Amino acid sequence: MDIKLINIGFGNIVAANRIIAIVSPESAPIKRIIQEAREQGRLIDATYGRRTRAVVVTDSDHVILSAVQPETVSHRLIAKDENV
Repeated sequence: MDIKLINIGFGNIVAANRIIAIVSPESAPIKRIIQEAREQGRLIDATYGRRTRAVVVTDSDHVILSAVQPETVSHRLIAKDENV
């Protein structure tokens, strides 16, 4: 089985096949998801102290914060699929 990895910024890598959604952190429901994940120990902060621009939700219910725009992450994901 091939594991496809996607760079979510600053050299941080996520298994592409585990990603459910890549969303913007601006809306109240997403902020609530981030807070719940933080309280339950499921939050991974990969922003290196920078502003959160994308929220990656995985099939294991982990929530990953990235300082890269959601469009950039999705383009990397799409480019990875086309290179297969």
